[in-house]
Amino acid sequence: MSQQNSNSKLYYMIIALSVALLFMAASQYASSQEAAQEDTEHTIQLNGNAETRVVPDTATIDIGVVVQSRTAQEASDENAVLMSAVIGELRSIGLEEEEIQTSFVSVRPVYDYNGTQTIVGYSAFNSVQVTTTMLDNLSDVIDRSTAAGANQIGSISFSASDEMQKEFREDLIADAVADASSKADMLAENLNVEIIGVQSSSLRDSSGPIVSYDTAEVPTEERAASTPIQPGESTVSMSVQIIYLIE
Repeated sequence: MSQQNSNSKLYYMIIALSVALLFMAASQYASSQEAAQEDTEHTIQLNGNAETRVVPDTATIDIGVVVQSRTAQEASDENAVLMSAVIGELRSIGLEEEEIQTSFVSVRPVYDYNGTQTIVGYSAFNSVQVTTTMLDNLSDVIDRSTAAGANQIGSISFSASDEMQKEFREDLIADAVADASSKADMLAENLNVEIIGVQSSSLRDSSGPIVSYDTAEVPTEERAASTPIQPGESTVSMSVQIIYLIE
């Protein structure tokens, strides 16, 4: 057999093998698509939800100091002194270090836009975020912070801690599953099909802050009375997504 004939035969064998491999791949893809379609055709998907209202046990509040001065250094130094005093007051109330977290620090120029843009001073801002379960001390947290020099109080929110949510988790899961099952039974009855099992399920839980309290700059002299704070209620919720097998 000549070299040319051998090369031609090898060439055609490679083409034939490639066609065979393509055919096998196409067949496998078609089979998988058929199986996936069959799985989808014999399932129904439902969401179940459950929630409960609780008195929250955790509060988060932003406390800040903003100072304006002639130079950036003066503004920064004055701000540091006041913020240190505020943090000292917070610790004296009983807050731990991990409950006080710096959330924002800035020093920026203050402009006068009368005709031309001119820097007339500098503003230094420093704020901390306080997260605590000592809800009975929130009034002291605000009042003593402002007495120490804080002039930015805002974004107070209340929520249920992870520990509190765990107390309700089991009951909420059961209620959410029951809600999904009730919907599935009703849908199956109307579709004239029968539920024979569960293909998959997933959970999602959350709690939402209900109460917020915001204020801008608050001069110390305007805070003679204790600041009233009410935690209100928070929602702890759970949702499930269940894919049921039907026939």
